[in-house]
Amino acid sequence: MKLLYAPASPFVRKVLVFIKELGLEDKVELIKVSSTVIDPNAELAASNPVAKIPTLVMDNGKGLFDSRVITAYLDTLASSPSFYPAAGEARWDVLRMEATADGLMDAAVNNRYERGLRPADKQWDAWSDGQVKKVHGALKALDSEAAAFGDRIDAGIVGAACACDYLDFRYPDIGWRESYPALGAWYAKFSERKSMQETQPPS
Repeated sequence: MKLLYAPASPFVRKVLVFIKELGLEDKVELIKVSSTVIDPNAELAASNPVAKIPTLVMDNGKGLFDSRVITAYLDTLASSPSFYPAAGEARWDVLRMEATADGLMDAAVNNRYERGLRPADKQWDAWSDGQVKKVHGALKALDSEAAAFGDRIDAGIVGAACACDYLDFRYPDIGWRESYPALGAWYAKFSERKSMQETQPPS
């Protein structure tokens, strides 16, 4: 398999953590690509009709995209641990938490594009403020549950960790730990995992 990726993406980070936690490093070739909405990478576009990263090209040549689809597929390649409970309330709790984390990352990335790539005279302050509100809404939700996270690891947990780290990476002045102390305390411990340390985005 081949993973088309860019190391600064939090969605890529989530997939990379999955690969390491599931012991799939030898099965996935990492191919770094540079791609933007206005200048899409040709190889990426050939495997993904919307030309977004990450994209996993399976052994049969078909591309999988959207990080949640990729991580769900990767989970089927390992007998244990299962990062997605098979059924019941536990399954929906994990999926809900993963969606919360992905929503946080999506809002943070969108605001990054708005402030970092769009020309200053075309930036929309109210839209940008709305994205930041989404970030804080997700952080509040995660913080309300963080005391119960313990040492567990699943798709929701990995997503939350990658979301927190992306804020450190791109929003170092947001001060999220002070406002969401339970989440900050949990993340301080989880971030020490080997899979997190080895997938740090470039400074």
